[in-house]
Amino acid sequence: MPATDLVTAELTLTGRITTASNATFLGSIGDVVVVYKPIAGESPLWDFPHGTLAHREVAAYLVSQAFGWDVVPQTWLRDGPMGKGMVQLWQEQDPAQSAVNLVAADQVPETGWKHVLKGRDENGRMVALVHEDSPALRRMAVFDIIVNNADRKGDHILAMTDGHRHGVDHGLTFHRDNKLRTVLWGWLGDVLTAEERDGIDRVSEGLHGGLGRNLADLLSAEEIASLAARCARLRLAGRFPPPSGEMPAVPWPLF
Repeated sequence: MPATDLVTAELTLTGRITTASNATFLGSIGDVVVVYKPIAGESPLWDFPHGTLAHREVAAYLVSQAFGWDVVPQTWLRDGPMGKGMVQLWQEQDPAQSAVNLVAADQVPETGWKHVLKGRDENGRMVALVHEDSPALRRMAVFDIIVNNADRKGDHILAMTDGHRHGVDHGLTFHRDNKLRTVLWGWLGDVLTAEERDGIDRVSEGLHGGLGRNLADLLSAEEIASLAARCARLRLAGRFPPPSGEMPAVPWPLF
């Protein structure tokens, strides 16, 4: 289906995703399956301006495109049955894969996985939060630093059959203050790869051109300036940063 039809053709709702904190619906545009989040269904937050989450989701997609890593599925704004909102292409993840997991604290894999933290589960058993050690997930972690993602839960990472990893639910992004909350802390202090540095450079350059112009319709000037500052800061440091600020380092719940 041509991209223009995804904006103008009828959006039909087929179900509701009840695990989401804001109104989130499954729908279709012709034979294309989509997720629809109407602005009218956004719950007020104390630290983000009301009615801006859909715009932030689209902004995250544009930054993902600038990185060139296909982290965020195609996302756009359009009218729907409940008014204007965010629409995103549905991604069918592989149920046999999981990029983030909780394991017994004494069973953390020695290779292929990164250990994030330990704690007790609801039964008092010691468990460990781990995530896979893969280039795809590293790229997502870099993306999260740049967009200042305040809500990277394990279930916001879609493990695709071919090994690709998509990130979804980016409404809590681009705050001017540090808000990074993520389960992807496994590379803390590691040096960025050349590919990761190049991706940051593409975003920085894009902010002076088409990316910056498009983001101006979605974010405030102050938020765009903070985005540019994060790019410069991470590029200068050249490594994954530690948690900072007063916010918790991980979201809750973790999944």
